[in-house]
Amino acid sequence: MSSGSDQQDIKREKILEAAYQRFLHYGYSKTTMNEIAGDLSLSKALLYYYFPDKSQLYIAVMRKLAAEYIQKLQNKLNKFDNLREAFIFQIDTQHDFVVKNYNFFDFFRVNEQNLPDTIWEIITEIHQTEMVLLSAAIQIEADKGNIKPVDNPGEIVDLLLDALHGVRVSAVSHKKAMFPQKEHLEEIHTKRLLLLDIFIKGLMY
Repeated sequence: MSSGSDQQDIKREKILEAAYQRFLHYGYSKTTMNEIAGDLSLSKALLYYYFPDKSQLYIAVMRKLAAEYIQKLQNKLNKFDNLREAFIFQIDTQHDFVVKNYNFFDFFRVNEQNLPDTIWEIITEIHQTEMVLLSAAIQIEADKGNIKPVDNPGEIVDLLLDALHGVRVSAVSHKKAMFPQKEHLEEIHTKRLLLLDIFIKGLMY
C-alpha cells in the first residue's frame, strides 16, 4: 500500500506533467495556475500547496526536462565511434530539445534580461554535462592518435560550445537573443554542423 509520501510524489508528478503540457502549448505568459488546477480537477489551494506560484512551478518543470536531457547525454558517455559522431549527437540532441519545447521556452524570451538564478543553475548543469561528454570524446580520439594531442580538452569544448551558441541567421545576426525565431532553427542547425566540420578538421594532423 502506498504511503502518504508516495501519494504526494505521484500527485506532484501529475502536476508537473499537466503544467508542462500547458506551458508547451500556450507558453508561460498565457498559462494560469487556475487552468493547470482545472486540468487536474484540483483546487487552486491544493496546487499552491505544492507550488507557491507559477514561476516556481515552471522552474520545477524545467528541472525535470533538464534532468531528462542530461540523462540522455550521460547515457552516451564514452560510446561514440569517433569525434564527429559525438559532436553531432550533442548538436542534434540540443536542436531537437529546443524544437520540441519551443513554446515552453516562452519564459526565457519574456524574461531574457532577468532570468532567475535557479534557471541559470539549470543551464550551467546542462552545459557542464555537455562539457564532460565532449571532453571525454576528444580525449579518447587523442589517445587513439586520431587527432593532435590535447592538453586541456575542456577549454577546446568550451570554446566550441560558445561558438555554436553564437551562430545566428544573417537576418537577425545583430540581435543577441537567447532564442531565435522558430523558423530560423533549421538554418542555425545547418550552420552549426558546418562549423563543427571546420572545427574537427582543425584538430586533425
